[in-house]
Amino acid sequence: MRGQWTYWTLLLLGTGLTNALSGGMLYPKETPTRELKELNGIWSFRADKSPQRDEGFQQQWYKRPLRESGPVLDMPVPASYNDITQDIGLREFIGWVWYEKEVWLPSRWVEDFATKRVVLRVGSAHYFSVVWVNGVQVTQHEGGHLPFEVNISSVLKGSMGAPCRITIAVNNTLTVNTLPPGTIQFMTDPTRYPKGYFVQDIQFDFFNYAGIHRPVLLYTTPSVYIDDITIITDISENTGLVNYEVSVVGSEYYSVTVTLHSQDGQEIATSLGAVGQLKVANPSLWWPYLMNENPGYLYSFEVKIKANTDGDILEDLYFLPVGIRKVHVSKQQFLINGKPFYFHGVNKHEDYDIRGKGLDWTMIVKDFNLLKWLGANSFRTSHYPYAEEIMDLCDKYGIVVIDECPGVGIRDPRNFGNKSLQHHLVVMEELVRRDKNRPSVVMWSVANEPASELPEAGYYFKTVIAHTRQLDSTRPVTYVSNANFERDQGAPYVDVICVNSYFSWYHDAGHLEVIQLQLYNQFDNWYNKYEKPIIQSEYGADTIPGFHNDPPLMFTEEYQAMVLKHYHSVLDEKRKKCVIGELIWNFADFMTTQSRSIRLYLLWIELQTIAPVMEHHG
Repeated sequence: MRGQWTYWTLLLLGTGLTNALSGGMLYPKETPTRELKELNGIWSFRADKSPQRDEGFQQQWYKRPLRESGPVLDMPVPASYNDITQDIGLREFIGWVWYEKEVWLPSRWVEDFATKRVVLRVGSAHYFSVVWVNGVQVTQHEGGHLPFEVNISSVLKGSMGAPCRITIAVNNTLTVNTLPPGTIQFMTDPTRYPKGYFVQDIQFDFFNYAGIHRPVLLYTTPSVYIDDITIITDISENTGLVNYEVSVVGSEYYSVTVTLHSQDGQEIATSLGAVGQLKVANPSLWWPYLMNENPGYLYSFEVKIKANTDGDILEDLYFLPVGIRKVHVSKQQFLINGKPFYFHGVNKHEDYDIRGKGLDWTMIVKDFNLLKWLGANSFRTSHYPYAEEIMDLCDKYGIVVIDECPGVGIRDPRNFGNKSLQHHLVVMEELVRRDKNRPSVVMWSVANEPASELPEAGYYFKTVIAHTRQLDSTRPVTYVSNANFERDQGAPYVDVICVNSYFSWYHDAGHLEVIQLQLYNQFDNWYNKYEKPIIQSEYGADTIPGFHNDPPLMFTEEYQAMVLKHYHSVLDEKRKKCVIGELIWNFADFMTTQSRSIRLYLLWIELQTIAPVMEHHG
């Protein structure tokens, strides 16, 4: 790989040069002291299809308008670029793609940088990003699914009277050290492949969508500003406790006032100082959907600062939704506000036709209406963090979330090395920093179906889980296992056991009669060994809509219904003892790769068996 891959890919991807985070990541919003300008819409786009994928860097495409480098396409942001065009080569493209947008800024934004900051924020880009403003590199970021931002005020000085040109180069290459991991395989047989031909190998069964998936925006703050807010809530008898800490950047001389408002705008409590506690008598607690007649109750936490800088008084104001609730895990129960909670939900994907993983409000709202219609009270963000806008609605509607990082496909022993571990720790820091204040998030998941039976997995997950607990001691930590219960090296360190199993589907395919025996043994074995509550974190069976047969055959609707019926009979019994939840796979259809998915492979095998039956019934 080193002899054939581009210098920039080797320099920027998989280096393991990740550092601990500094600064907060408050969601951008307009307030009396902050302005916001969305950059969503049509961007100029160009894929670097040069053999080494390095032409854009060699020719410095960021130095001038992208259209001057060669042909460009119109590309919507946010959206995955894969399915937007009719170019099949772009759909499967691996390497650098370039985005550019020119935008006019209000004159008041660039007139006085002594009292104002201008920040560029990218909600998510897959997977490595380099950003320039007016030809000057301002930041780079490793990893998808999570936001990054940079203060661009200094770059804008002297730019009045000209548009601001923003260039973002994004590389979707996955290596053994990225999350999720992957490898590049070069095909060297000249009789079968053209010179330089390569493919991206992955160990997960969903499509590796790429591009700028979430909103890009500019926002302003005063030069002395609220950088971060940390909220930890608790309940003591009939009193709600809101413990807070406010981080202020830009001056050492400032005052902080915090005020808690009810949903109807009434002032509930107030306090002075950057660190403190608010007490709420007889609070309206944050309850999950269907657990209370008023689920998802949110207070508004107002933070106001005043600072003295060279004789000028600067103010900043920020509003944060706050739900008062308490989470606790016992050996057999998951408690929210002291009452047993049962995860009755689904697994999901950010995946929509044409848009890929691009944020789409229409589809998001439809999804939540379907979730509530189903009676689901929870979901897992399989297998990566979802958009902040989605999480906002979870807070609002009372949908409980198991917040999972992109630790999927960790199957190769090389994925457990120090470079991978250091990157994984930073990803968890980014995830906790972003979602730490959300009442809907009740548990962190650090991985999905890793090769946790490998000896290397023990130290790896002990370290990641301990680091996550250090970041947030108020929520349990887990990962999702499909390993043998006796050989799972990471299970001793989790707070909740999450198990994926597909009895009579991937195992003993077609034999419905073995499900209950195997499922009873699964729960008994895990609980007897670890004495921790268990979630059936994936289960189910694929079906072809409209395909029927009686007696049930695989891929018929009847077979799917029977699999669920057998699972549910055991789950209904075990929830009285040690099982605290069930998350069906999957909420909705999603895209997968054409050749690598084990599900598609099994589909092909089974269809060969079913075909004669279909012909007979035809």
